[in-house]
This record gives sequence, structure tokens and C-alpha cells, in this order.
Amino acid sequence: MTTPVRPNGDQPENDPSVETSILLSELPDEGKLKLEILQSLMEPCDRKTYGQKLRDAATKLNKSVRTVQRLVKEWETEGLMALKPLQRGDKGSYRIDEQLQNLILKIYQEGNKGSKRMTRKQVYLRVKAQAQELGLKEPSHMTVYRVLKPVLEKAEQKKSIRSPGWRGSQLSLKTRAGQDLSVEYSNHVWQCDHTRVDVLLVDQQGQLLGRPWLTTVIDTYSRCIMGINLGFDAPSAQVVALALRHGILPKQYSSDYGLHCEWGTYGKPEHFYTDGGKDFRSEHLNQIGVQLGFVCHLRARPSEGGIVERPFRTFNTELFSTLPGYTGSNVQQRPEDAEKDASLTLRQLEQILVRYIVDNYNQQIDARMGDQTRFQRWESGLLATPHLFSERELDICLMKQTKRRIQRGGYLQFENLMYRGEHLGGYAGENVVLRYDPRDITMILVYHYEANQEKFLARAYAQDLETETLSLDEAKLTSQKLRHTGKQLTNRSILAEISDRQIFSSLPIKKERQKQEQAELKKAQKPIPIKPEEIQQELIAESTEVEPVEVFDYEQMREDYGW
Repeated sequence: MTTPVRPNGDQPENDPSVETSILLSELPDEGKLKLEILQSLMEPCDRKTYGQKLRDAATKLNKSVRTVQRLVKEWETEGLMALKPLQRGDKGSYRIDEQLQNLILKIYQEGNKGSKRMTRKQVYLRVKAQAQELGLKEPSHMTVYRVLKPVLEKAEQKKSIRSPGWRGSQLSLKTRAGQDLSVEYSNHVWQCDHTRVDVLLVDQQGQLLGRPWLTTVIDTYSRCIMGINLGFDAPSAQVVALALRHGILPKQYSSDYGLHCEWGTYGKPEHFYTDGGKDFRSEHLNQIGVQLGFVCHLRARPSEGGIVERPFRTFNTELFSTLPGYTGSNVQQRPEDAEKDASLTLRQLEQILVRYIVDNYNQQIDARMGDQTRFQRWESGLLATPHLFSERELDICLMKQTKRRIQRGGYLQFENLMYRGEHLGGYAGENVVLRYDPRDITMILVYHYEANQEKFLARAYAQDLETETLSLDEAKLTSQKLRHTGKQLTNRSILAEISDRQIFSSLPIKKERQKQEQAELKKAQKPIPIKPEEIQQELIAESTEVEPVEVFDYEQMREDYGW
């Protein structure tokens, strides 16, 4: 595939073979409303219900039903670019004075304190009377209702009941909006959550780094783990997007992982069910849902997250507790030698975790079926072959990380690495947006920012590192070491450092090495034994006195004796 360039470049901009991708960077308030409406219209239903949803959407947007239908059609062809702002800019604002708005809210709050109850009509009558006393223009009853609508909706949400749970052989989940999600097949409802791994990790030089974060995406129907993200970044919308991307794409691993089975799960969910954390309420996650075609829901109560939280306990008891550097979930009962025993790097832990999930967890028998593994239940529960997404369609899951300026010749510099992309020379001197996977930054995606849109330009590759794999954390650690030693930071110096780096051995080898070192130390401290014969000879030599030897001067004797 080729890359779009300017009209004065090597390729015309209207070439049909050009690979293009445009992402919306920011959504205005009206765009968020359209996003919410599109999510509602995406939910499966019959024609009668869909018609009612269209009419409700038209009422919310203050447009005709035909306009809403055109919006849906534009979204199907243009994706997020259909979420353009409407012509009116005063949507959501009121034409009454701010003093009157505050008065409406104050009367409602005081009228519903404690055991008192006041309806919205009573609020309108009270506001009307006080407005006359203050000399303000009397608001209509609909104006008062519109001001109170957000407050009343929030109060209704607090009255939602607990999740109905299992209904016969079907699981039903309760959303914060009051909906019931009946889980009926694979890839119907996915769930996502984070946890701090109870294992201390080290870097490539053996320095202690700390405990990483693990994000898992789970299929509710089969309990299969669809995707993960392991790293030191705290939970955020970016981390959720990377875990989703991993779950949606087919997964291929090298022979270094030693897998006996395949991680065959992939596809996209129809519903994404999570808790109410800030990372799950982000605008970016909603954009991903609309772009890829799934609806985001929040759990009604924290207690309804057992399906996605239970695997974390299984990982702890069956896997993490057997690894060096295990800390345990209780800080007061942490093993004393946890820091001393820590020897695994992030990449080694990721290899161990992937192998456990693929060869063990997903292959375990599903307790509800008794004769099917989790992976078999996922396969049998598919209604159709999942859609196979390309990586280009999932670029939206790679959040904007930084901006850089293109240098002469189409070169870019990022994390002390020099990149070059085809056809980027025509954009020399201009700022671009970089998107990348933190697990491998040897290839980055370059976007040009134009009028709240990001237009894909090219892939840029790190020079001299085309055959290597380098994570963002490894690149930072390598740069720090080279700076400390006073070496120049270049792609070749970083490559040489990666090649010369000592990879820590596994736990059994390390234990054997420790035993040898301890044996040598004891040997050096132990006194050298002396044989009895040697002791006896030494005593005899000390007790024997040697007689002095008299020396004569021959010349003196000739003079004395006349020789």
C-alpha cells in the first residue's frame, strides 16, 4: 500500500490506491450529543423500536427524522467525520438570566431536603411568584422543566436497582442508564478492568523497577480473555484503548513464547461494559466505540464486576505466587526477600503471562458447561465469523502522544531515535502528530493536523532498527545509560547497547549461581588444615639450636705466625 503525499510529491493526492485515514481529534458538545444518539441507534432492535428511536433522536437534535437518517448514513460512510457541529451554537443554553436559573435550582433543592418533596410544577409556581417579587421576567413552565431536567435525571439514576443477574440460563447485566443487557453469545458483551500485579520487576541491568499494571478484556459469554495490556503506565483511556486493540486483532507470537496452543480469540464486541472510572468515561473511548461499532456502558454498581475481577485472583494464586519477586496482596504479610528475589523483566513476565493465558486459563473447563473449555465455548458461541480488522482501522486506538516537526529529507526524531518515512520530505518544517504502540516504537504512524482532523501521512521507521523490537520503556532506559556513560545518543549506539545487554537468566539458573558463590565464599573463609607430620617437623626445627661458625682471616694469621 502507498502513502498520501502533496500534489507536488511523487504521487497525486486523488490516487485511488493511496492509503488514507482521518481521525477526529476533538469533539464539540454537539458532536458528543450525536455520538450518544448514534450509540443508541446502533443497538439491535425491531423496526418499530428503531422508528421510535429515530423520532426521539430528532427531538434531541431539534431536527427532522430525515436529517437524523442522513446523519446515520454519513456515519456509515465517513465514520467519526460525520460528527460535525450543527449550525446552531446555543444548543444546551438557556435564554433566561443566570440569576433566574440559580433561583430555580435553589427552590428545587430546598423543597426536597430531608422528608420534604416538591414536584417540578410546584417549583414553577414558586419561581413564578418570586420572579414577580424580584421584578424579573417570568419563565415559562417548559423553561423551568428544562433547567430541572439534568437534576431529575441524576436523581432517577440513583434509584436504579441491583443487577438481576442470572435469569434461567441467561446472564443479565444492569447498566447505569437503567438498561438490562442479556448476554446471549460470544463477542456480545466484553468487560474490562485493571489491577496492580503483585510481582516486583527489574530492568535489564537488574535495578528494581516496581510492580506493573495489568489490564484485561474478557468476553462475558465464554469468560475467555480476549486481550491484555501489561506495563508500568497507570490506568488511563490510552491503556484501555491498547488492551481493546489487542483483543480485537488476531494475535501472533514468536517461538520465544513457547506456546502449545493458539490465542485464537479476536473480533469486536457489540457492548463494552465497564465500571465508572474516569478512564472508561473518556471521550476517546466513546469515539472508538462509534468508529468500530460498539456501545459503551457503565456498571450500575461496583459489585457487578465479578466476572472481570475474578481472573485477577486466579492469576495471583496459580501464577504470580510462583514467580520470583512475588509480594502478595497483603502489604503487612509481604515476604521479606521479595525485593532480593526479584529477577524478572517486564518482557519476561509478559511471555510467562501470555503462555499461561493461552495454554492454561483459556483452555480450562468452563464450570457452567462441564464439558467445554472457555475457548471452545467462545468458538461455539459465535453467530458468525468475526470481522477481521486491519491495523489501519484500529489507528484510533493509538492515542495522540506527542507532536514533532519534520526535518529536511523527511526525517523525524522521537525518544532519541531518528526515523524516516517515505514521502515525508514534502512536509519538511511542519508539525505532525505521532501515534505508536508503546510495546514497539521502531515503527510510528505520522498524521498531519488539519482543522481538528488528523490525516494519515506515512509510516516512519527507526533507522538501523528495522529488524529489532524496542519498547518505549527500554528506549528510555537505554538512553539514560548512554547519557550516564557519556556516549553519544544515536541509533547505532542504541542498537549496540541493545545487542550487548545482558538478559537475566531464569530462576533455577540464578539459584544455582547463588549456591556456587556461597560455596566459594565459605571456602575462602575456612582455615587451611595442616597435617600432623608438618606440625612435628616445625616443632623440631624450632627446638634445635644451631652452633655459631668461626671464620678465620688468612692474611692476619700469616702476619701473626710468620707463615
